[in-house]
Amino acid sequence: MKFVTNEKLTIVGAAGMIGSNMAQTAIMMNLTPNICLYDPYAPGLEGVAEELYHCGFEGVNITYTSDIKEALTDAKYIINSGGAARKAGMTREDLLKGNAAIAEEFGQNVKKYCPDVKHIVIIFNPADITGLIVLLHSGLKPSQVTTLAALDSTRLRSELSKYFQISMDSVENCRTYGGHGEQMAVFASTAKVNGKPLSELIGTEVLSKEQWGEIQQKVIKGGANIIALRGRSSFQSPAYVSVEMIAAAMGGKPFRWPAGTYVSNDKFDHIMMAWETDITADGCHLKPVKGTPEEEAALEKSYEHLCALRDEVIAMGVLPAISKWNKINPNIR
Repeated sequence: MKFVTNEKLTIVGAAGMIGSNMAQTAIMMNLTPNICLYDPYAPGLEGVAEELYHCGFEGVNITYTSDIKEALTDAKYIINSGGAARKAGMTREDLLKGNAAIAEEFGQNVKKYCPDVKHIVIIFNPADITGLIVLLHSGLKPSQVTTLAALDSTRLRSELSKYFQISMDSVENCRTYGGHGEQMAVFASTAKVNGKPLSELIGTEVLSKEQWGEIQQKVIKGGANIIALRGRSSFQSPAYVSVEMIAAAMGGKPFRWPAGTYVSNDKFDHIMMAWETDITADGCHLKPVKGTPEEEAALEKSYEHLCALRDEVIAMGVLPAISKWNKINPNIR
């Protein structure tokens, strides 16, 4: 059986719904025969491993452990969904502090147990912050740590497909950049519907500006809609898309969507945000992002929102001051 790589892939948070789906997806994609499942919740982790054994997969060595040292040692690729979910009575600050502490410890463990790891994908919220913290404390290069930021783009494609009543394959190059939710920057100028530029359809009888606004709201509320329909947050889409990201980093099929990455250029700096990238075996490389003046203004506004969130987290003591980042990780300038 042919695999993309024979190197070790560790899935952190494997006892959860996202983590367990990631494990099965990675196996079915034939990414590697060497998969390690990690979760501090040992009974649930064993249950996931048993289920995967019962699938009868061939040619794959599935191991599991609640020992983080064992999980990370010799790991070359990692997907981490091991953050805490927001619970009743928990404030946003509580969630930020809790998951920031998890991200910091994970980054330190990466530096300690697998400094030669090639790529890490972070998908626990708020990923713009947790990914930044992992990058900071792992000592890795910015090109080696990415976050899941594609679901707004995939949801835009889905909503356009439903609106025009066409196959999703007929909706191309849907892109959202910057932050997530209300603050995302939606780039209509990149998308095509049945080969026609979306921007040329907006404001016509085919798609009025009001209808386009409604589509954008559905994209923004895509995650909340899943919770309303299923009674729990989404797990299939983040699992699948994050495995697509790590597959590209292994040298497999190119990743089709924007990725959360560390951006440092003449306009945006010291931030993790959704961007156009090329993820390869050599890491995540930023590509130019160009839109209309209105779209680029929306991206700048999204960046300002992310900076405000970052600065809020710094003020909370969760993140160190930007002036200290280079001392903690010399790869961050």
